Amino acid sequence: MTYRANYALVNVSAFLGPERDELDVPWAEFVGDATPEFEFTVPTDRATDPYVGLQAFRVGEYGHELRINGESLGGFDVPPASGWQYWEDAITEVELVEGANTLQIVRDRTNDDDDAFAVNNVTVHWREPVE
Repeated sequence: MTYRANYALVNVSAFLGPERDELDVPWAEFVGDATPEFEFTVPTDRATDPYVGLQAFRVGEYGHELRINGESLGGFDVPPASGWQYWEDAITEVELVEGANTLQIVRDRTNDDDDAFAVNNVTVHWREPVE
């Protein structure tokens, strides 16, 4: 079977943190502890090998979650970095479904209530069979 790569780009542009004045990121909307659920579309019921890539700024602690269709990806989803980073994570414990799917970033408050960070774009990638 022949496959092709496909993806969905989700512009999150969100700042997560305990207080609005924790970071100076005027391009990002302050959302507190969780972003809204962003919807993206998968045009096949046979998406395989899915993974996400995300742009994050000033992540201070492990433990923040990326959720697909309400389920955490498992493991650590957004590792610490002092400046900008691009991080990829396999989607292994969650299924992409044909049609509407959701993506949400949730800030972990158990390690450090002061951790504030921003997420710009998230890209969800998968392979699909060519008919």
